[in-house]
Amino acid sequence: MRDGTRHQKCPEGNTVTSIGDANKNLVRRYYNDLWNKWDLAAVTELISPDITFRGSLGITVQGREGFKDYVSMVRAAFPDFHNEIEELIAEGDKVVARLTYTGTHQGELFGIPATGKRVSYSGVAIFVIAEGKIKDGWVLGDTMGLKRQLEGE
Repeated sequence: MRDGTRHQKCPEGNTVTSIGDANKNLVRRYYNDLWNKWDLAAVTELISPDITFRGSLGITVQGREGFKDYVSMVRAAFPDFHNEIEELIAEGDKVVARLTYTGTHQGELFGIPATGKRVSYSGVAIFVIAEGKIKDGWVLGDTMGLKRQLEGE
């Protein structure tokens, strides 16, 4: 193709889609199924066994088990944590997501005990996709804004 776009079969059927669209759909499923529905069974399908992941809270983990531990930590702090995708951009094997995170602080985070406060903060995530799975994730969240909300400033 003239614009350099590669195409592949979409896993949902025989629809042909660009690699970028397929990768964006993977990231949508990642947020919808794994984070918004807390479906840890989706980890095997969406996440590479050797993932390197730096979450929006500034914690870096390796491998699926480390990733699951991170998800469980976030869920303990914010049982109703929700990820709203504001924008997705795909280029080659990378997808960038601009997000808004919301939740109610129900468990310790940053050494701050549960406050019951409803919070909202922004973030940007950069994912590398390999063989149809998320291999690397690097998420920058506005943790200073989050801490200010939790501390009541």
